[in-house]
Amino acid sequence: MDRTLAADLARLPDLLDTTRRAAADALCALDAQPVVPPAGKPHGPEPLPEHSTGTEAALAAFRERWEPRLSASAGPRYLGFVTGGATPAALAGDWLTAAHDQNSNSALDGAGQDLERETVGWLRDLFHLSDAHTGTFVSGATMSNTTGLAVAREWLGERLGVAPAEDGVAALGPVRVLSGAPHSSIAKALSVLGLGRGSLVKVPTLPGREAVDPAALERALADTPGPAVVVANAGTVNTVDFDDLRAVAALRERHDFWLHTDAAFGAFAALSPDHAHLADGLDASDSLCVDLHKWLNVPYDSAVQFTRRQDLQARVFQNAAAYLGPLGDHPDLVHLTPENSHRLRALAAWFTLRAYGRQGHREIVERDIACARALGERLSQDPAFTLLAPVRLNVVCFTLAADPSQARLTALREAVTDEVFVTPTVYGGTPALRAAFSNWRTTQADVHRVAKALRTAAREIA
Repeated sequence: MDRTLAADLARLPDLLDTTRRAAADALCALDAQPVVPPAGKPHGPEPLPEHSTGTEAALAAFRERWEPRLSASAGPRYLGFVTGGATPAALAGDWLTAAHDQNSNSALDGAGQDLERETVGWLRDLFHLSDAHTGTFVSGATMSNTTGLAVAREWLGERLGVAPAEDGVAALGPVRVLSGAPHSSIAKALSVLGLGRGSLVKVPTLPGREAVDPAALERALADTPGPAVVVANAGTVNTVDFDDLRAVAALRERHDFWLHTDAAFGAFAALSPDHAHLADGLDASDSLCVDLHKWLNVPYDSAVQFTRRQDLQARVFQNAAAYLGPLGDHPDLVHLTPENSHRLRALAAWFTLRAYGRQGHREIVERDIACARALGERLSQDPAFTLLAPVRLNVVCFTLAADPSQARLTALREAVTDEVFVTPTVYGGTPALRAAFSNWRTTQADVHRVAKALRTAAREIA
């Protein structure tokens, strides 16, 4: 064994404790450090070290060279994209995931699979889904949507008497995928699956909304020859709008289609009694996407996909090799996703669900919703800003009241990066900014700091 590697092994407990202290230092500094540090001059790449120097030297180099440039994305005022943090329990689970280093895809080493299935059962209960849904962990919402649409592709083949998994996607002929305000990952998934971005048909939404117009969807289905795929939205990116999932599902009485629901973060509305009606009808989905590194506050990367047709899922992703577990009626996880190697992502989710339960995660969701509404109220009362949509759940979509140009919004966003990070968007043709609340640390004190920073910056750039 390399001499330095052997020395690190002998000192492993001390090295882990040194790393623990470094991690604790970083987390304790989240509230005080800039949310997005100044860009500064980019580092040029260093050459690969020729000789070993050990873990302690690598940690020191990381803390000097890279740590100061990392954003405070785990902190309470990183409101860009839809980014959660990692609850203390989730962080503990993720560390143990690396320590135990399980490839949890095979029944030949089954504990990981059993833990994942237990965690999926808890999540199914959390989102009020029936036992008809089976679930599998994947890396994020994009992979969850891709997996769900891969199952939908096989269902289309079943309807048409072909098997795309065996015969190729060309056997399907033209395919139509209908959606009102699809996330960008839907088009990406259709490209990956060979269905093509051109198969995505945008259906008119309700006036002033991002929710699909059920009457327009029915007309589009009537104009669609043969079976189709409908992608419903439970929480759009810009305004957290929800399709009427029950109305969409009811259209299956007259039209033949697979219903895939993108509920990446909107599914968490089910945890709040005051907002659960928004997610009413999730269980009617044939496949369903939920992203866990958003509002469940587990580390990247983690999501879950559910489907009612695990048999078709296994037909798509089955993997034939003597060293893999059997397909059978309860297929190993290796037969259910594109990944042959599958880290035990479920452990972080298991930890946070076991530690805080339904009540603890409901409190996080409801506190974030209250924070989003508080920021929306402050901005609506400030003449410098205009809200572009009501705050339905946890996202505030806003712009400058005067001259909301991309350049001025960029200047505003960059002026506040010490205090808050928000992301740019365009809504209804108007350049805008989004503040998305999903971090377990965020409080009303953070809302006060964010509103003050935005107000000050707006005055400075006016």
